[in-house]
Amino acid sequence: MIYVIRNNQQFGPYDESTILSYVNNGQILLCDSAKEVTSGAENTVRYFLKRANLKPKIKSNGNLIEQLKAVGSELFIPKDAFNRKQWIADKRLLMLALIGLIPLTLGYITRGGFFMFYTISLFFATIWGLFFFYLFKTPQVKLKTTLLLFFGTQASVFLIFETGINQINPFYFIGDENGVILNLIFYIFAVGVTEESVKLLPLTILYKTSKQPQIPQTLVFYGLMSGIAFGVYEGVSYQIGINSQLDYDTSFFLNIARLTSLPFLHAIWCGIGGYFYAFSKLYPKYRVSLCFLAIAVPAILHGIYDTFTGSPLGTFIALAAAFIAVVLLMTYLKQGINNQSKLKS
Repeated sequence: MIYVIRNNQQFGPYDESTILSYVNNGQILLCDSAKEVTSGAENTVRYFLKRANLKPKIKSNGNLIEQLKAVGSELFIPKDAFNRKQWIADKRLLMLALIGLIPLTLGYITRGGFFMFYTISLFFATIWGLFFFYLFKTPQVKLKTTLLLFFGTQASVFLIFETGINQINPFYFIGDENGVILNLIFYIFAVGVTEESVKLLPLTILYKTSKQPQIPQTLVFYGLMSGIAFGVYEGVSYQIGINSQLDYDTSFFLNIARLTSLPFLHAIWCGIGGYFYAFSKLYPKYRVSLCFLAIAVPAILHGIYDTFTGSPLGTFIALAAAFIAVVLLMTYLKQGINNQSKLKS
């Protein structure tokens, strides 16, 4: 005799022949759990029927047309599917549709060129922004401020890099084709210092206009958003420029990276900068060293990544540097209270 178990409820016991009849009628499933009364052994209904040499022949309720009529059109064309009020009320439906269909819609509307790359990049930036908001938001974070900072960063980056103001940094003259050591110097002191300073600039303006001290977690979030904004600018520049001149495989990979991981890295680096910059404002006695760290730490991580990301072997070093950046930011946030206590004493 066999017990049949479904949804933690036990039915029976039945002999194998009775179970077979239930299976053939669709009342018991072959994958239902079953337990033997005498031994207590548990397995599936399929196992016990096979052991008894019983082969199920599940009855079909008519042909295809008859079955479709029996189940009814409401099963696959529900009336509520075309109810506008249902769409608006169902947040999961709206979120799923927006996330899934916006890139396709933007691609059809823009039909290539700068605006396609920019709007698609904005879409992915929004996804990152929502992700960061969920993880790092504080009561001080405001949507209006976030949007102003995001587009303000893009405006300042465009102004500085498109006009060549960034070339004032003398380390740009070293170039990036002079061996590992000089390349490291170039990417840390030219690229890293310049880009991390530019990304941090909107945070300094934000703090000057703020009516209350900003806690480190708040400036980390705004730093993340500033980094994402920079990533959008840089990503579009590369996609319509250098990437379009590469072979298909490389161009495809780099375009994907410019939409996903690379803006993320820029965000992490600037988040670290925002962390130390917040401390420099909260503890002005140490502002020189803390402002130095706000630029130096992300610039070094940035420079190491850029130096080694080009070669197959160096890629492992670049990925390690990227991972260390994430670990450092999260560790800084965990130790924030302890660090504040240290700077107060």
